[in-house]
Amino acid sequence: MRLQDSQPRPGARKRRKRIGCGESSGHGKTSCKGHKGQMARAGRGIRPGFEGGQMPLFRRLPKKGFSNERFRDVFETVNVGQLNAFEDGSVVNEASLRQKGLVNRNCDAIKILGNGELSRKLTVEISQLSASAREKIEKAGGSVSA
Repeated sequence: MRLQDSQPRPGARKRRKRIGCGESSGHGKTSCKGHKGQMARAGRGIRPGFEGGQMPLFRRLPKKGFSNERFRDVFETVNVGQLNAFEDGSVVNEASLRQKGLVNRNCDAIKILGNGELSRKLTVEISQLSASAREKIEKAGGSVSA
């Protein structure tokens, strides 16, 4: 068997329906659209959720409650153990955290949490800290300024 002798499997290729190409096409006269009505017109179709004029489901259901989701503050968290990526005596602020890749997403505030151990003496200039994180930074000889 050669490449030029290969053919697709029987039934794998089907001719497209040539609508509006006369009676002999097998789809003549009304072009498979029936007689009159919404679906026979140009630009036919109905939008998703349309129920034939009946009050649609999304309008029948009651709208209840209020969500504060769009107004919430988004916090990015960094653990104390991750701060070992900095050199001794470094200043840790939002810009330096982004530069090291510890914070990537857009956020309203950054909070340092107390997971892990810190072995560096750092100056932390972040407004949001947990009590355990503050304790571990000061225990390592660093300082916290809000």
